[in-house]
Amino acid sequence: MRGFSRPARIAIYVVGAVVLAAAGFVLRTMHSAGQFKTLEPHFSGSCTVVPGIPGAEDITIHPRTGVAYITSADRRSVLAGGNGRGGIYAYELKAESPQLRNLTPAANEDFHPHGLSLYVGEDGRDVLYVVNHAGGQHTIEIFDLVGDGLSHRGTLSDPLLVSPNDLVAVGQDRLYVTNDHANAPGFARQMEDYLRRAISTVVFYDGERFVEAASGLRYPNGVNVSKDGKTLYVASTTGGTVSVFRIDPESPVLEERGAIETGTGLDNIEIDREDALWIGAHPKLLTFVQHTSDASRIAPSQVIRITAPGSDAPRVEEVLLSLGEDLSGSSVAAVRGERLLVGSVMDDGILDCRISH
Repeated sequence: MRGFSRPARIAIYVVGAVVLAAAGFVLRTMHSAGQFKTLEPHFSGSCTVVPGIPGAEDITIHPRTGVAYITSADRRSVLAGGNGRGGIYAYELKAESPQLRNLTPAANEDFHPHGLSLYVGEDGRDVLYVVNHAGGQHTIEIFDLVGDGLSHRGTLSDPLLVSPNDLVAVGQDRLYVTNDHANAPGFARQMEDYLRRAISTVVFYDGERFVEAASGLRYPNGVNVSKDGKTLYVASTTGGTVSVFRIDPESPVLEERGAIETGTGLDNIEIDREDALWIGAHPKLLTFVQHTSDASRIAPSQVIRITAPGSDAPRVEEVLLSLGEDLSGSSVAAVRGERLLVGSVMDDGILDCRISH
């Protein structure tokens, strides 16, 4: 670099190195977020959009009755400063023409349900546990299923519920809960996401108190338990993996057995009768982030199934992929027989699908 002084040359080298490092970081972020993927829409079956509820983020289906329970919240309204009143809805799969039915019409205006878990008790007591972000606070609401409705029984709160996303009941009032972030909304949380920091936790409630069950996790999102109650599965959104933990009935601490690579942005986990995992996912995470702030920017929806998830040879299969014209930003896939229900974080309604075998 003739004509430049030595300090000027050093400055040029430093600036060049910073620019290259920044470009490399951006490219790595885009690659890990799936932005360079080529998407080919497919589904072996047919789907119908059932409109009427915004942000049907989580869905679970009662194994006996066939009633689906759905959490809904208008998150765009919340982001815009509104109350975004949400609700818990029922959708009866056995009905000839299923309709969405609000089970919480008297809920507070700032009721913001998120993840949910249904515990079907051997004694006939069925309980629905729901993460709630009302008023910017994080709680777990407990509802008893009474007839075809819900009866609110109580509320759980604790400082360990830093950013609860999903939960799974493993007994009467015994729960595992994922904290998807370790920081409150703001710059530190954004750095968690873009640096893909593994600093979040899973906490356990034993009926009396919350304790930390696992730590060092990267955006833990969906969580569910195997049919025999011995294995816990935790989906990582930015890590693209399902962590597999052994549950020790004598200790709240989880023992990690391994991880299943999926290569996509995982959200909620549901489990079918054969113990396979069904997961709503975001194949292009940055596109999904754009969709959360702008409804006109549609985001692809994806459903994956993992068979034999607790074995040494799990199989990951993409069941559904759409570009988002029907439903953007899929967050959950709940299955019962040939029926598949898909919900989303922001979009209106759900997909009611029939799988062709």
